[in-house]
Amino acid sequence: MTDMPDLNDDRVYKKVVRSWAMYDWANSAFYTTVVAVMFPPYFHEMAKASGLSGDVASAYWGYITSITMLVVAVIGPVLGAMADHLGRRKYLVAAFAYAGSLATASFIVLGETSWMLGAGLYMCAMACVAGSLIFYESLLPHISRPGDMDRVSAFGYALGYVGGGTLLVVNALWVMRPAWFFMPDSGFALKASFVSVAVWWSLFTTPFLRNVPDPAPRPTGGRSAILAGLSSLRSTFREIGKYRELVKFLVAFWFYNSGITSVILMAAIYAKELGMAREEVVLPFVLTQFVGVPASMAFASAAKRFGTKRMVLFGLCCYVLISGAAFFMQEVWHLYVLAVAVGLVMGGTQSLSRSLFGSMVPPKHSAEFFGFMSTSSKFAGVVGPFVFGFVTQLTGNTRWGVVSLIALFAIGIVSLLSLREKDAIAQAAA
Repeated sequence: MTDMPDLNDDRVYKKVVRSWAMYDWANSAFYTTVVAVMFPPYFHEMAKASGLSGDVASAYWGYITSITMLVVAVIGPVLGAMADHLGRRKYLVAAFAYAGSLATASFIVLGETSWMLGAGLYMCAMACVAGSLIFYESLLPHISRPGDMDRVSAFGYALGYVGGGTLLVVNALWVMRPAWFFMPDSGFALKASFVSVAVWWSLFTTPFLRNVPDPAPRPTGGRSAILAGLSSLRSTFREIGKYRELVKFLVAFWFYNSGITSVILMAAIYAKELGMAREEVVLPFVLTQFVGVPASMAFASAAKRFGTKRMVLFGLCCYVLISGAAFFMQEVWHLYVLAVAVGLVMGGTQSLSRSLFGSMVPPKHSAEFFGFMSTSSKFAGVVGPFVFGFVTQLTGNTRWGVVSLIALFAIGIVSLLSLREKDAIAQAAA
């Protein structure tokens, strides 16, 4: 276990923060190239080649995403509780990252109609990246100075946008112009892109693993970490109930994060179902990544003036407008406009949500509570993709699936309005 360094030393603090944020850089390549852009249309093509209709393929994608979130929801709280006792959070991040990288690299074995095998490998990789984020985000309160959590969280998201966007540009060029890179065709370039994500994810996890400290483990009382973790999990449900405002935030987060997750996971397959070519889908996502870099930092700056909660609410209201506008999308330029709009609010809303929760969590329960947050949000996250898939299959039209997401944002907004964040922060500090 790494001893906690002196975070009052500016040089040490900056090194730790940069190394922590590098994992956002590392895993964001998976989210951009695989989750958001390349794999959903590829899955759609494999499913249609095996005889499924386009709307059924889109619906199945929603169901697959829901099942993946359910798996993470089941294992998350146990892992989070164990991590508090083991004191090995960063090693668990690395273990999940390397396993997810291996699953991603395995996409190269997929054939023209291998949509079921593709679904299995994708679910494994998604479960790994989501599991790694439980431990990664639980370290935020420990490596941030008091009052600096919004900036550090936003810095991580901004770095993730740059990292994910950089590799996405390279992968997009490979797929659209394979001859430039001495590749035989776009199919070969697509699989090469998946392998590049696996290498990128593994490689850039190294600074995080080397330089980020683990806080001291909690005592196990003579029991194994597993039994101590399960015992802590039972106490987590009792403990978290004492933090009424934190529970209010979680309820709001369950709903609106389900909507945000659905927008990210369903956007590419929605565009594909509307008949847009692969290159037409790729470029707007590149735009989203690079718009998100300054937007994330701008949200963090605005939070100092207007408050974290208000800025999250502002982002959610924008999401409502975006979801409504997506129903009327017809032309490629519409997709570009929506991509810019999403880029302006996505990173800021998510980074401030992460730091707001971190500020309301008692430090000694950070991994446990972040595990609970991740798990409960994954349970809620099952709802968004499932609703998208169900409404799409019921109506035979993906447009109505997108519109159904507005309800999730609306419930989140109403729930968040009642949160007294200052009371919650004071209670956690006490």
